[in-house]
Amino acid sequence: MTTSNAKIYPLEIKLHQSSNLLEIKFNNLTECMLSSEFLRVHSPSAEVRGHGPGQETLQVQKENVAIENIEPIGQYAIKLTFSDGHNTGIYTWDYLYELAATYDALWEEYLRKLSFAGIQRTKTHA
Repeated sequence: MTTSNAKIYPLEIKLHQSSNLLEIKFNNLTECMLSSEFLRVHSPSAEVRGHGPGQETLQVQKENVAIENIEPIGQYAIKLTFSDGHNTGIYTWDYLYELAATYDALWEEYLRKLSFAGIQRTKTHA
């Protein structure tokens, strides 16, 4: 996240299909690699997030999900289509940057939620 009023946006978005990683290079020189699984379980869609606090749905068995399509949405976002059919999340530039900036904390929180629910992942995170 940024503390200035400068708008953050990606200069380049590249899908690495063999590793299921989305590489993003932002205009502030930040670079990140986000896995398809991470992006899928943190989809900004109502299906995942719900319509308010406490309405989130824990996403499970997304270890092998892949990004099948990246569609630009105006000058502010992308829509990702995943191999499990999910395609309703609109990932704004600000949201992608927030995901990158808080990746470690978000991933640990997700793993804690899985553990609490008694669910084990079937593959290690890339």
